[in-house]
Amino acid sequence: MRKLLSILALGALLLVGGAPAALAAPAMDIVIEDAAGTLDLNTLVPALKKISFNEPTKVAIYTRDGEYNENLNEEVLRFARQKHPEWLSADGQKWADSLFVFALDPTGRQVGTYFGEDRKVSPAQRDDIQNATKDLYREAQWTDGTIAGVERAAQLMNRPWYKSPKLYAWSGGILVVGGISVGSTLYVRRTYRNRSLKALEIGNASYSNVSLDLEATELNAKTINDSSRYGGLVLEKYRGFMAAYNELAAQGNKANGMDPKSHARKETALFMEKYAAKATDLDRLDDVIADTNMLLNMGSGWAAAWERQLAPLREDLAEIDSLVIGKHAAPEAPSAIALSRFKTMTAGEMEKWGAALQSRQIGPEEALDQIAEAREQLTGMLKEYSEAVIAKFAKDKEEEKLMRAAMRTPEARGSSYSSNHSILGTVYPANRFWSVVGFSAGYHSGISSVQESRSASSSSGGSTGYGSSGGSFSGSGSSSHF
Repeated sequence: MRKLLSILALGALLLVGGAPAALAAPAMDIVIEDAAGTLDLNTLVPALKKISFNEPTKVAIYTRDGEYNENLNEEVLRFARQKHPEWLSADGQKWADSLFVFALDPTGRQVGTYFGEDRKVSPAQRDDIQNATKDLYREAQWTDGTIAGVERAAQLMNRPWYKSPKLYAWSGGILVVGGISVGSTLYVRRTYRNRSLKALEIGNASYSNVSLDLEATELNAKTINDSSRYGGLVLEKYRGFMAAYNELAAQGNKANGMDPKSHARKETALFMEKYAAKATDLDRLDDVIADTNMLLNMGSGWAAAWERQLAPLREDLAEIDSLVIGKHAAPEAPSAIALSRFKTMTAGEMEKWGAALQSRQIGPEEALDQIAEAREQLTGMLKEYSEAVIAKFAKDKEEEKLMRAAMRTPEARGSSYSSNHSILGTVYPANRFWSVVGFSAGYHSGISSVQESRSASSSSGGSTGYGSSGGSFSGSGSSSHF
């Protein structure tokens, strides 16, 4: 790689020896409208600030949850007219000068790029920018894909003559092809390095927490009554705790002893992520052991421990309304009506459980049974509702099959973050109780599968029109599927 980089650098110097120095301007403004909720802003914003543009440029990022067959160009224009009229020219017929708009629809699987008149690029270059994102987007790497798209746009917008590949055409294609290859390789390596470092940070933080709490965890485990149903199940999880901790320590030593150069390798990133996942799991388990001891023995902190057991159910109740009245919902279905009633009734019941526990009218295990029973009821209702929304959206048996397969995966039915940090979420399999959040994710995945099967267009095909609502708008831009 060093030899290739040296050869390319030497070739570039020979070709452009007299060229002026390139301008390097950061984005003069960054606006992010993450309506789809898919971007990690803590990663995205610093990365965008580091990107150098050929001329000062305002960057707008917009994400939405749409459908595969929708016109993303039309939807982006509609959003700009409603929420950000400053993105448009004074006459409203083009995009504003010095502006670059990047749009992502993860559900509809589309990416779009839009340019002010003084930033527009050729159609081939628009395709180039969008194609820079697609491998990452197909792996659901939404933040990294967005960074890649903006980075490529920054390279192409207002590119000086001496950066144009045409300048090098006379010397043959080797230098250009080699440069593209090296650029792609460097980006992939940087992506893996970032993944490695992020996972290492998470793993080390969780490992530190587990180590600091090790004595307390052992004491908590010793004071849990193993004849208790829930206590016994939690203690079963604890029996492998020390062996898992010792394995984690070995993983941590290896992870922290790796040569920093290896962080850019795929195998290192995968190892670091396994280390982070294992450390996070143990960190979660020692918290659950502490809560089990506190709640079952009704210690001084039992009330906070009890609230953590209620948290997953509270989260699900809060999401029911959007599930039964949102886009593609089936509000008229009996199961939707049952879900709404369940929300109202269960919210009141939860307060009664806590009061009864405080007055010792019921014991901790009985209280946990009440939560388990409610989650079982919710799971049954979600199963029924899944059939209602499938019947409403799917047009034939094959589409029903596609949607049902997406909604029946363990990931789609899976628990929320709070569930995984609760006693019930620890002692029972992750997919025993359906969560509303998991249901929504599985449903959107099913819709996406059906929409892809319906579309006769190529996944790489692009669209430049702004639809019927666009009127005479003629701003530069396009969108394509991934």
